[in-house]
Amino acid sequence: MFSTGAHFGIVYVLDASRQLLQMETAIGIPATIARTWARVRTNDSVPVGVSVRERRLVWLRDRMALARGFPAAALSLPYHFAVAASPICSGGAVWGGLVLGWPTAGASELTRRQLDVIDDICARMGDLLRQAGERGRPITPKPLPRILDPVHAHRPGPYAGLTALTCLTSLPEGYCHLDGHGRVTLVTAPAAELLAAKPSEMIGQRLCKALPWLDDPLCEDRYRAAIVSHQPTRFTARHPDGRQLSFQCYPSLPGVTIRITPATTPEASVDDAGRHPQIIGLHDMLHLATSLARAMTAQDVVDLVADHAMPACDAQAMAILTWQSGRIHVAASRGYSRRGIEQFNGRPVVHPVRWTRGYDEGRAEFYATWDDFRQTYPDAIRVDDMGAWALLPLVAQGRSIGTCVLAYDRPHRFSDSERATLTALGWLITQAFERAWLYDVKHQLAQALQSSLLPHALPQIPGLEVAARYVPATPGMDIGGDFYDLIRLSDTEAAAVIGDVQGHDMTAAALMGQVRTAIRAHATAGADPGEVLAHTNRLLTELAPDRFTSCLYVSFDLRRRAAGLASAGHPPPVLGLLGAPTEVIDTSPGLLLGIDPDTEYVTTDLNVPPGAVMVLYTDGLIEQPGHDLGESIADLAARFTPTPTQSLHDLADSLIGPTTNAQRTDDTAVLLLRNTATPP
Repeated sequence: MFSTGAHFGIVYVLDASRQLLQMETAIGIPATIARTWARVRTNDSVPVGVSVRERRLVWLRDRMALARGFPAAALSLPYHFAVAASPICSGGAVWGGLVLGWPTAGASELTRRQLDVIDDICARMGDLLRQAGERGRPITPKPLPRILDPVHAHRPGPYAGLTALTCLTSLPEGYCHLDGHGRVTLVTAPAAELLAAKPSEMIGQRLCKALPWLDDPLCEDRYRAAIVSHQPTRFTARHPDGRQLSFQCYPSLPGVTIRITPATTPEASVDDAGRHPQIIGLHDMLHLATSLARAMTAQDVVDLVADHAMPACDAQAMAILTWQSGRIHVAASRGYSRRGIEQFNGRPVVHPVRWTRGYDEGRAEFYATWDDFRQTYPDAIRVDDMGAWALLPLVAQGRSIGTCVLAYDRPHRFSDSERATLTALGWLITQAFERAWLYDVKHQLAQALQSSLLPHALPQIPGLEVAARYVPATPGMDIGGDFYDLIRLSDTEAAAVIGDVQGHDMTAAALMGQVRTAIRAHATAGADPGEVLAHTNRLLTELAPDRFTSCLYVSFDLRRRAAGLASAGHPPPVLGLLGAPTEVIDTSPGLLLGIDPDTEYVTTDLNVPPGAVMVLYTDGLIEQPGHDLGESIADLAARFTPTPTQSLHDLADSLIGPTTNAQRTDDTAVLLLRNTATPP
């Protein structure tokens, strides 16, 4: 490895399935990073995965190249280094992969000698792996990879360590050394004095464990950055006694040597250790990635990125743009004025001049000034007088789904670190926005299907006052299968039905339409309530044997003021009486529809006094986590007290009011019916 000039190296071995790369050995990287990357799938979008899968060398000259080609890897390793990944082959087969890393200050391309050394190393390791497999003793990596110590390759004199410690102790500043596992191997007396700690209690311990006040993600990040990038890093931290200490990390093999001095300036506290104020830190990215996993809409994505990333980037505005029929559509925004958004929305898509310097199709674009932007987009308009822009393409599965715009209110020169970080940020935004966009499309389609299957208007039947409400689940929940219907059977007869199809997806919504159609067909053929459910049940066991449906069917004879009810496992109706307590009607429910084709359903006869109001509902109206269903139904009856002068629409609104103000995990349907027919 060292003959190539690399400062870290990793060897992966393919497992028996040929789908998983397991880290066998690593040198020059922290143990925490080695454990994170100990197992890599061959289909993962990481350099060694692509190298093994495509049997070719993968070379990435700097952090920007890593961010463009492998944004997920760049997010988890936001350090400056060049990397090469090569397959380990022998006998026409791939046996593993080799990863080498260099400081980015080196050459932009690998030399012929470096390439030859890599080929030779891979060939020799490939032969060893192949021969071990042929002998029936394949090399199987242990769960935790071996971290090699290059110091053991040298044989220092017996007093070399003591001499080195004496030399360092004579210096006024403090020094300590951490090995590749982050454990303290050396502490000088000045360092112990500055840290107010005993060397004997620190040796062999991880620094963050020996000194809990340094147990901070940013301290760990600076330690990792020094090793992976092979460049010095620094941070300051506050000692528990109030002193500010400066820590300078110098990479060595293995581990890091840390120089400790009193901090002379307060500019870099542990809150922004080692981080340029306009570069997003690793912990910021991890926090953002965790938060974006919960985003359900495009505006959620923008709000989360704006909260976590815009302050660190010092950007003042952000927008996600899509296009429809050749025109710009602002999917979500933050920081732009309403007038600015109106200028964006609906304008024809602005096309770039593709041959201008700075334009690179499919890659992030950075424009430090308005003049730079106009050179590439001469037809663009300047919105809210912004002065600099980062355009992050949102490309999912090989197709563009939009662009994320970060805008600055003044000219802004983008450093290499900013460009790499923002490029990786674009990938993170793409994943979240694609999920939100797909959810929006799916949810809108399902809602449109369900809305089309529910009755747009209920029939007007003399002597029967009706009101209906449907409340979908809270956005973010899947679509439901609740349905209701009112069927005119004759001038004095009607039937009401309400039900809930199992599941919360497109299949449930489609099956809901089939149930409504079947019930309507059997009802208009003259079947009684029990027969209607029995016929519908036999049909559903054939159409969807893996889906079940609860259903309540009620037929009304308005002239006789009578009703017949049949239930297939549905919550019972309640009947609000004038001058008497509301009753919960016992319906003798049968099995859910779709379980047993031979199930019979009992018809329950009921008198419906003048002015009485019957409420049919789905479980979304009454179900509450941790509450007994019977108690919830009793609570509904207790709070339902209709009066003769109160309209059914007001009553319906009062019933669903609590559900509209809460987080709803299920949709809700309510159907209210009042007999207003005059006696014969």
